[in-house]
Amino acid sequence: MEKYWGYVLALHIIFIVTWFAGLFYIVRLFIYHTEAEQKAEPEKSILQTQYKIMEKRLWYGITWPSMLITLVLGPCLVFMHPMPWETYLFQAYFILKLCFVGALVLYHLQCHVMFNQLQNDIVKHSSFKLRLWNEIATVLLFAIVFLIVLKSNTGLVWGMLGLIVFSGTLILAIRIYKKSREKSEKKETVDNSSVDK
Repeated sequence: MEKYWGYVLALHIIFIVTWFAGLFYIVRLFIYHTEAEQKAEPEKSILQTQYKIMEKRLWYGITWPSMLITLVLGPCLVFMHPMPWETYLFQAYFILKLCFVGALVLYHLQCHVMFNQLQNDIVKHSSFKLRLWNEIATVLLFAIVFLIVLKSNTGLVWGMLGLIVFSGTLILAIRIYKKSREKSEKKETVDNSSVDK
């Protein structure tokens, strides 16, 4: 079994990457889908129909399968590992990593709720809230990777401090982007109204 551990690890990493890619992209599609709500007909219907198709293909073709395969391969790695699993399974960094993976699964399930709403033409969230929501996956990715790579409580503390700084920077960048976009839209509205006169 140990000789196959490297292959299983490679597959596990590949499906983690495709799972995160799916999560990042699905929320971007939710943002575009939500913003299409502001468009005039027939553009609104055309865009939202296209986004529904793209969301469905991404969600069921890549994101769900990637999550399920990742969650199956993870325990396989633990029990196939050349080192006895008891030596690292009960360490603080590993338990915290499993908590972050649990949070990622909850994030995925909440994305599924949003997916179902948009598929049924229910738009509950603003594009700004969805942009903030999109960054949660980034924060979870950083936390999980730092915990696995550093494998220490000291590294964990520094990793968590870095995560807090990174999260604050992301939120600040999103707010700046929102203000810049609102200013640009106001200018465009003023320009259009002056052209109409």
